[in-house]
Amino acid sequence: MNAAQPATDTATIPLIDVAPLRGEDAEAKRGVAAAIRAAAEDHGFFYIRNHGIPASLIAQVFAETERFFAQPAEAKLAVDKARSFCHRGYEPLRGQTLEKDAPPDLKEGFYIGPEASEAEGRKHPWGVGPNQWPEGMPVFRSTMEVYREAMHKLSTVIMRGLALSLDLPEDYFADFVGRDPLLTLRLLHYPPQPPKPMPGEKGCGAHTDFGSITLLLQDDNGGLQVWDAARDGWIDAPPIPGTYVVNLGDLIARWTNGRYHSTLHRVINVSGRERHSVPFFMTGRGDHLVRCLPTCLAPGEAEKYPPVTVEQHMLACYQRTYA
Repeated sequence: MNAAQPATDTATIPLIDVAPLRGEDAEAKRGVAAAIRAAAEDHGFFYIRNHGIPASLIAQVFAETERFFAQPAEAKLAVDKARSFCHRGYEPLRGQTLEKDAPPDLKEGFYIGPEASEAEGRKHPWGVGPNQWPEGMPVFRSTMEVYREAMHKLSTVIMRGLALSLDLPEDYFADFVGRDPLLTLRLLHYPPQPPKPMPGEKGCGAHTDFGSITLLLQDDNGGLQVWDAARDGWIDAPPIPGTYVVNLGDLIARWTNGRYHSTLHRVINVSGRERHSVPFFMTGRGDHLVRCLPTCLAPGEAEKYPPVTVEQHMLACYQRTYA
């Protein structure tokens, strides 16, 4: 896999209208499920439209994201996630290395999760506790909390479609995503790619996502690329107005014994401008045991992955990428 290899095209990343998943037309829902199944078995990536998130809320999220990252370093470091036992707050530039043997990622971020007390958070091995909120930004918290809840609801809709795509009852994942799930809203800022980057340096190194599903909001600058095994190369996933990019994470690959793909992707910001994106990671209930679904095993086929709880899996992933 050549890190310098240019991307080709977007022909194989489909665009799916998910509005029927919020309705009562069973046949229309089956059509969406079939489209999700095809995308999941191909790349594990697809765009969605008619998602129901108001454009005004999206605009406000981007405005607050840009405002936060435009602050002086000392203001951002006042809410450094190093101050948080539960991985919440500001992540400085080059704070994470997602691609093995590559330089640290050329991005800075901000982590937000469901609000919980420190006492409650200390009971969990990963990702539960109080958020940190920046000073001097009066609507930052309210904006992000409203958006986080809206994305939680949208992710449950997508998980209903995913269940149907696997010939499971529509509510199969309802408890997994609806009852105190682990989830993360992450704000990201990518400076332009340097004219002379270090070997292998990128905005975000090639990686698969850790959890169940990711819903990505992109600005207009592009840079996301997805690995296409059939073409042995990278393809662009550019911004499409009014859509989200959805990709499946490692937990879905484990659940489906690799039938549904958790696919490598990366970001290289060659736009020459500041790039911002806002991924929402639906991970799922922390104590849930993930093991292969019987419906995803062919006769005589062995399970490829050992059972693991969501919290155990996520803790291992974060220890690896923040080592």
